[in-house]
Amino acid sequence: MASVPEDPSLERRLSVSGHLARLEESRQVPGSWTLTVDGTPQSHVELDRPDWLGFEYVRRIGHAIDLVRPEGEAITAVHLGGGALTLPRYVAATRPGSRQQVVELESDLVDLVREHLPLPRGAQVRVRHGDAREVLAKLPAGLDGEVDLAVVDIFSGARTPAHVTSVEFYELLERRLAPHGIATANVADGAGLAFARSQAATLSQVFEHVALAADASMLKGRRFGNVVMYASHAELPFAGLPRRLASDPAPARLVEGEELRRFIAGAPAVTDATAVPSPPPARSVFLKR
Repeated sequence: MASVPEDPSLERRLSVSGHLARLEESRQVPGSWTLTVDGTPQSHVELDRPDWLGFEYVRRIGHAIDLVRPEGEAITAVHLGGGALTLPRYVAATRPGSRQQVVELESDLVDLVREHLPLPRGAQVRVRHGDAREVLAKLPAGLDGEVDLAVVDIFSGARTPAHVTSVEFYELLERRLAPHGIATANVADGAGLAFARSQAATLSQVFEHVALAADASMLKGRRFGNVVMYASHAELPFAGLPRRLASDPAPARLVEGEELRRFIAGAPAVTDATAVPSPPPARSVFLKR
């Protein structure tokens, strides 16, 4: 169980959202840190093991990082949503020499993380400050068609803002991807999975190949949690992904092809005119036991 921080420097009131960001170090495992924002766990970092991913949904994105290019080969990555920079650390550790761009709205959050959880030496990570969609539209033209992996993990507190869920948003992202590039998205949803189904429909309108990963209880709409979505214009290089997902500490299943079409089941694609934020979780979801 994480400890309540006694050091006031481990907390920061974020100037844009007004949310309280907090870093907590595990009493049992020194160097193991969790970032919460407005009481919602956002990131987990193992300072001595940046190649180990603790949160189940982050591991599922990590599998895409492992498979997008041959093992150890440097990639170009764009991360929309910074958190504690867990995945940029992972890319730097497993794919040395990678070029990475991180877009984060809350500059105060970046300062807090860098102060207490510095990036590994040699990590080529550039942080850009601002709204993810606005910055995405203004990224250097040299990134067009060059991004191997894009991660969409954008939350204000516990909800994803509406303007980063639409066809128009994903079209901005799509033009940055290399022909083989993969876009991944962390989608939070609850009973019925209406929001997740609509996000799968939205990605399917923009990209030729779409798949998702979630555990069985999530796929049955029994609880609030995370669905990780993958999208590309190329066939996803996921022959080994079902085995990886099944062997994770929190096993998950890959949904693609005809099963994905049944999952979408007529759900509408989201446009700027119809977009809404992701549903809020019940407060009990994040209570510590």
